[in-house]
Amino acid sequence: MLYLLDTANVKEIARCFDLFPVAGVSTNPTLIAKEKRPFYDILTDIRNVIGEGTMLHVQVLGTDAETMVAEAKQLRDRLGAGILPKIPVTPQGLKAIRILAASGFSVTATAIGAPLQALLAAKTGAAFTAPYVNRIDNIGGDGVGVVANIVRLFTVHGLSTKVLTASFKNVQQVMDVALAGAHAATMAPELLDLVAAHPLTDSGVAGFMADWAAAYGADVTTLDFATL
Repeated sequence: MLYLLDTANVKEIARCFDLFPVAGVSTNPTLIAKEKRPFYDILTDIRNVIGEGTMLHVQVLGTDAETMVAEAKQLRDRLGAGILPKIPVTPQGLKAIRILAASGFSVTATAIGAPLQALLAAKTGAAFTAPYVNRIDNIGGDGVGVVANIVRLFTVHGLSTKVLTASFKNVQQVMDVALAGAHAATMAPELLDLVAAHPLTDSGVAGFMADWAAAYGADVTTLDFATL
């Protein structure tokens, strides 16, 4: 499963790319607006951090297909290879996905709440479909179940479209979609930190360090024994 960052905070993106095997970044209008900086300044800074060609999923704002297509083309012209326009699965959005896919774009169909929406987007030409796990849970649905059914539909119908899961509030949701066969998960940096953490790891390392310090000193590493 691919890990992506769901943020527009450049400092957090740089920190996580330095530490973790992050495959790309996804943004949305809310995350962009939180940064309170010019739109293309934010995206250019992100591109400079993650490198040319690395996946950068950016949502369009138009409500008609022609505007969405124009936005996607401008994003690619400004930010280069690796741009995946995020298109909501509205009727106009599906039209835009079809046009862009036919033009060679890899498109992310976003704001998905049901398996058949994902199947429709995949048949329209989307490269990724993004179901909103926690948002589905919040209205009494089963977000992980929706993901599992999307994965099954794509397998049954022989589709190459990937499932990019989004909208998480805890590590267990990430674990569950991974077991359900999701191809990717995009999450906030603070949640990725929790995915990488475990109290048994912390206590184990602390115990090792205490035993080592008692025998050799707290500031001594194996490098200090290189000449022996």
